Amino acid sequence: MTRVIVEEDETFESALRRFNKLVQGDRVLSEVRRRRFYEKPSVVDKRKRAAKLRKSRRQTSKLLQTET
Repeated sequence: MTRVIVEEDETFESALRRFNKLVQGDRVLSEVRRRRFYEKPSVVDKRKRAAKLRKSRRQTSKLLQTET
């Protein structure tokens, strides 16, 4: 759980900014968005396979660019 302890002379806006940075760092919002709707296991597998393919293509293209 993300917590922010507000200092005595700290404004609410600065505490909120610190909280937002911590939440983004913990990737809480992306997890909430991902779990917002149920995904069938087949859809999850398909999405993971597509991400893996994109990553491998990106790495291959980087290798080809550095060789030339």
